[in-house]
Amino acid sequence: MAARIEHLVTSGTFSLDGGTWDVDNNVWIVGDDDEVIVIDAAHDAEAIAAAVGGRTVRAIVCTHAHNDHIDAAPALAQRTGAPILLHPDDLPLWKQTHPDRSPDGELADGWVLAVAGVELTVLHTPGHAPGAVCLHAPALTALFSGDTLFAGGPGATGRSYSHFPTIVDSIRDRLLTLPGETVVHTGHGDATTVAAEAPHVQEWIDRGF
Repeated sequence: MAARIEHLVTSGTFSLDGGTWDVDNNVWIVGDDDEVIVIDAAHDAEAIAAAVGGRTVRAIVCTHAHNDHIDAAPALAQRTGAPILLHPDDLPLWKQTHPDRSPDGELADGWVLAVAGVELTVLHTPGHAPGAVCLHAPALTALFSGDTLFAGGPGATGRSYSHFPTIVDSIRDRLLTLPGETVVHTGHGDATTVAAEAPHVQEWIDRGF
């Protein structure tokens, strides 16, 4: 069976810089009836494992290391035997949530992850976090953007480890160059497309946010 994208929403909290907020996170499962990768193991390892079922999890990919995107990763890894992959620039954030458990492997710009006959290219897109990455799957006309790009503009940059000019450069140089019909599967909220977000990003640049 051809590879497909499955979507799960989990709920929990995001904490940074002394504040805590309730959040709903998108968890993306990419694969077929035999094998998958999980993108952003958020909040509920049991629910994610149930969605995976008996399939082999090839990797648990972290788009970045804010706690709401990684809090369930170790438990899911223990249940499935899958390695947790993270860009090394986000290790300081990772250690805030999991000081006694390191990721199992690194992500790097240009690396390709393969599952169910589909290739996902890692794009390093810092700004929301130093080690933020997106995953581009041309065969699925899909981009998994984490918190780098949302429907309506860039991800937040008002907290520690974030930088607005950097996220704008990442989006402009790495994401808006992708085909306009590419569907952007975000870390929170609704999906969008590259073409739909180009004017929104420009508006943010013009407003200086």
